[in-house]
Amino acid sequence: MLKGYLLAVRKSSHVFLAVIKALFLRELNMRMSTGRIGLFWTFFEPFAQVGMFVLIRVAIIGKGAGSNYDFAVFMASGFIAFNVFRNVLGTSAGAFIANKALFTYRQVKPIDTIISRLLVEIFISSIIIILFLFIGFIVGSEIKPENMVLVAAGYFWLIIFSFAMGLLVAIGNTFFLSIGKIVSIMSFGLMIFSGVFYPMESIPIEAQEILIYNPLIHFMEMIHANYIYELDDGFVDYIYMLKWTITPLFVAMWLYVRLEKKIISL
Repeated sequence: MLKGYLLAVRKSSHVFLAVIKALFLRELNMRMSTGRIGLFWTFFEPFAQVGMFVLIRVAIIGKGAGSNYDFAVFMASGFIAFNVFRNVLGTSAGAFIANKALFTYRQVKPIDTIISRLLVEIFISSIIIILFLFIGFIVGSEIKPENMVLVAAGYFWLIIFSFAMGLLVAIGNTFFLSIGKIVSIMSFGLMIFSGVFYPMESIPIEAQEILIYNPLIHFMEMIHANYIYELDDGFVDYIYMLKWTITPLFVAMWLYVRLEKKIISL
């Protein structure tokens, strides 16, 4: 009996991995086959964002003024982290609707499409990080992180949080299409209030007291503090981050289990 159970579990895991692999290659091919301009912009956009804001800062404050750390490194680490969240949220919103035809195959579950899109974003972001590190090494920038393990942990934690929020948005957008549009608009505005451009210590206390309720602030502060020697994680509330990760993940999985059949049948 135990042997039969283990074989069934192994077979199910093989099917799941095969489905994820197929969906991952499908999504990656769609991202990479949008033409040379689309492919170029996928990797060039983060560099353009960082370059633009660094130039604005230099023009307003002056080179090397206003901070005792490498602002380009600060911007790069923040933009990459926020873009992971924004892209996962954006691609997850329409994942169930866009892949509805695949649900006729019994092996493909709606949640598989979210996981595959998440893996594509991780893959692309990893390439962008490597490119940033390479360019930083070429130009002689201080790119070595203070604590690489905690920086990686911050990104991994952010990915789990992004998955939870993305699954919630995907479920909501399946039944109410306006949710996806609202999230798309809000995600761009959210960048301003998520500590991508500034450390919390540099803004007024009144603003700190408001922005501290944004969970993304804590992720950005954690990543920046463990990447840049001159910054610390004094504003990071790890318990608050844990609550904002576990609660949406639990709610999203509970809703998905209850609504999976409806999502497939719509």
